[in-house]
Amino acid sequence: MHPLTPTSDRPVNDAEAPTGGAAEGRSTASGTQTLLRGLALLECVAEGVNDVRGIAARLGTPRSTTHRMLGSLVQEGYLHHIPYRGYLLGPKLLFLGQRALEQRPLAALARPHLEALAQQTGDTVHLGSVEGDEVFYLDKVSGTKGLEMRSRIGQRMPLASTGVGKALMLGMDETRWEALYRRAEEARQGREDKPPLRPWTLYLEEMRRYRAQGVVLDLEENELGIRCVGAPVRDISGQVVAGLSVASALPWMPEERMARLAPVVRQRAEALSKELGWKPS
Repeated sequence: MHPLTPTSDRPVNDAEAPTGGAAEGRSTASGTQTLLRGLALLECVAEGVNDVRGIAARLGTPRSTTHRMLGSLVQEGYLHHIPYRGYLLGPKLLFLGQRALEQRPLAALARPHLEALAQQTGDTVHLGSVEGDEVFYLDKVSGTKGLEMRSRIGQRMPLASTGVGKALMLGMDETRWEALYRRAEEARQGREDKPPLRPWTLYLEEMRRYRAQGVVLDLEENELGIRCVGAPVRDISGQVVAGLSVASALPWMPEERMARLAPVVRQRAEALSKELGWKPS
């Protein structure tokens, strides 16, 4: 039999006979959709949505489908289920998160500096990088005062209203500052726990002064009762690749102490910068 001869007397309709490539394409698309739904589900749980009804509503999936996905993720260790409390991130994600930190050279090199600064000051120390118009918190070391701050590793906040973010902005062209300021203004609309930012003209004057000093201040701009002192971290090219900050509650952060901390934070940021290959001019 000729290899192209059909095995049936019925003519073959090319439109109704799926090729291997088309079938594989549909399978790949379906697998990608399932993967993205699973990742979106994990993000829901990470944000505190931990019941089937809430997750299904967020994802727009049937509750039966959502329940099956949750069961699979629990079985694989990506989620943990506690009766009457709901779903929590599981041990496998903790392992992967730790590995992600270890594989980021910046975070690994910075960790000893963060720990030393936290020990020296007794305050909470943050490390962050730029993600779009936000700061992404790469690491956090709690202080010794027993104060637990809301910030967390993996959190994103507007650049222009945080100590770490403003430290990162010192490496940007000044023309970008106002757009970031407006973005931070929008993010705090309707938020009673967020104090208003200073008027733009005053904010600009402060940022110019901070750039000259190599250090920034957050005077309760991101969170009422919390103040920060921050400084930029540079790499071998001189570009700002991270921001470093020391943060504490208002009773421990009067302006006099912030002035004393400014050179301490700046020197620690410069020490880390030198490990990344930066050489002061």
